[in-house]
Amino acid sequence: MVGAVLTQNTNWTNVTKAIDNLRRAELLDYSRLFRLSVDQLAEYIRPSGYYNIKAGRLHNLLEMIDSCYGGKLDRFFSDEIEQARENLLSVKGVGPETADSILLYACGQPVFVIDAYTHRVLSRHNLVEEVTDYHTMQEMMMDHLPADAQLYNEFHALFVLVAKQFCKKTKPLCDKCPLREFNL
Repeated sequence: MVGAVLTQNTNWTNVTKAIDNLRRAELLDYSRLFRLSVDQLAEYIRPSGYYNIKAGRLHNLLEMIDSCYGGKLDRFFSDEIEQARENLLSVKGVGPETADSILLYACGQPVFVIDAYTHRVLSRHNLVEEVTDYHTMQEMMMDHLPADAQLYNEFHALFVLVAKQFCKKTKPLCDKCPLREFNL
């Protein structure tokens, strides 16, 4: 959950540094994080960039878990997808991608995550229009794949891999793309 918030507007390398700071301080624990002030939390997550904003967002998330689930992560993790997603989206600073990342990766729920990488690969292969909203892309993926968290996790990881290695934002390597024969 921490990673889903920290990865907003930054790369995973910097997120890893921030998470390592929390791990070294033995703070990767709901109760310990919740007891930190926003300012203290910001110092630990500084490498992630926008650390003051992200500290506030993390604190907002922790407060939601406290108010909706009595601070019990197991209650949050086992909540119904729709209710958990609604609660996540009520948190200031948590949008659909962050909420769905938490549902898939932390809760193990079968929710397909759409991000810039997924959108880029889908649009360049003419599977969606260049301007397509999150929900439409998510619905398309979930309508064509069985509801399976492990499968969604793997698919998302493969989209990220293809986008980073071949379907680059600028100077894509289309002639080397492993999906080139599937261009529609």
